[in-house]
Amino acid sequence: MRRLLLAFALLLAAAAQAEDTALKPFVPGSAKAIVEARAGHPFILTFWSVDCVHCRAELEQLAALSRAHPALDVVLVSTDTPEASREVSEVLRQYQFARAESWVFADAFAERLRFQVDPRWHGELPRTYLHGPGRKVEGITGKIDPQRLAHWLQAVSDGRD
Repeated sequence: MRRLLLAFALLLAAAAQAEDTALKPFVPGSAKAIVEARAGHPFILTFWSVDCVHCRAELEQLAALSRAHPALDVVLVSTDTPEASREVSEVLRQYQFARAESWVFADAFAERLRFQVDPRWHGELPRTYLHGPGRKVEGITGKIDPQRLAHWLQAVSDGRD
């Protein structure tokens, strides 16, 4: 019985570690790579933290949106450090973001990462960018107003930028 429990504990630890490694390291150049990989296709890019209460509300809203629109591309970037990967992964599991592309800040100089995302962003969370089908990008600080998000979704559906 003891061996069975040990084997089970090792299996759980390996599974948790595998899920933690699914987080990509967000380093200088990552923001550009995320945008370029989508080549003008609409997507939502959200920056959040495990300690941010408003971020949890934002994640809940985006999770519901993802369930309602499974084809919508949502990219999540935790502004926490890689040492918080286990907690970051747990929050993502909690909101059922298993399929969403997820990143975690992996540079000790977070200001450099934020500046590369948006020179006007000073670290307020949550911070979300609605990328339209063209090059139009709308940056939003704080929880997104549902009507604003619905308007963006409608514009994306209609092919407007």
